Amino acid sequence: MIDYLIVGSGLAGISFSEIALKNNKSIVVIDDKSQISSRVAGGLYNPVILKRFSEVWKAEEQLALMEDFYSEIELKLQTKVNFKLPILRKFFSIEEQNNWFAASDKPLLAPFLSTKLIFTKFDGINSPYDYGEVLHTGYVDTALLLDKYQEYLIENNLLLKESFDYSKLIINNDHVEYKNHKAKHIIFAEGFGLHANPFFQDLPLDGTKGELFVIKAPKLNLDVIVNTSVFILPLGNDLFKVGATYNWKDKTDLPTEEGKTELVERIQEIINCDFEIVSHFGGVRPTVRDRRPIIGTHDLHKSLHILNGLGTRGVMLGPAMAKDLFDYIENKTALDPVIDIHRFYKKRK
Repeated sequence: MIDYLIVGSGLAGISFSEIALKNNKSIVVIDDKSQISSRVAGGLYNPVILKRFSEVWKAEEQLALMEDFYSEIELKLQTKVNFKLPILRKFFSIEEQNNWFAASDKPLLAPFLSTKLIFTKFDGINSPYDYGEVLHTGYVDTALLLDKYQEYLIENNLLLKESFDYSKLIINNDHVEYKNHKAKHIIFAEGFGLHANPFFQDLPLDGTKGELFVIKAPKLNLDVIVNTSVFILPLGNDLFKVGATYNWKDKTDLPTEEGKTELVERIQEIINCDFEIVSHFGGVRPTVRDRRPIIGTHDLHKSLHILNGLGTRGVMLGPAMAKDLFDYIENKTALDPVIDIHRFYKKRK
């Protein structure tokens, strides 16, 4: 009998795996790499919603947990995955500058928005109205993190590389059985794959497709992340990750011509030098319309739990949401009602 069977090893599954192991719980992870949104994600963490100049929900708390979480994982895997880089918001008008300074006066945003304009001129970018700097930002190399973590799981015989067969799950009063495994709890962290899950598929996980590029731009001299309608993230060797699009209708992971055209147009709004598209990726983010994760326990089967809906901010949300679910299961700590899955069931009554 193990403590946790965890379905999925994206950012949600990894986050819960680490919390469980740190608390001396036994785990087995099942994953077939069918859900790729964590792997192709931009990986940025940013405590401010720059479109509206508003604070990310519980940003300060999430950043603190995230910092410890990735530091410990880097030590464990002997691999650097967390890269701290400033995010600069390029301004397109005096009005945008004024909106920035108005936002920086708000108590919740003041710790995250610098009140000093950044006048630096980067080769390849026109910036007549300069930049604002967001504080406490950077990115996690999610593809590297997932690869290294899977290696760790394999080395410790903790990973089953297969598709989860829901029909093989036997639910008992105080544990579950799956093939030759028995577990006190099962955590479903399948991302958009939730739609195949017969136990939680009634939850309103929407799914938003995002497309990204890796471009080569030798004349673009950039050592920070620039964020406007898209982000441009320097990777070294004249390579930059650029993204992302938002498509609420297409639920496939395939790159599209529509997404390509949109990204090219947005890049050309920001930079004024030539670039070459090296790679083009797509993935469906597990999003929820109220922009909050979906965390909790099945009404009828108390050994079945869900950790999903991390959306576009999985790097920041994953550690905090995994901790909340673990504390809920192990310590009976109440979930915040805005993330609890019962917020949806209440509305239906």
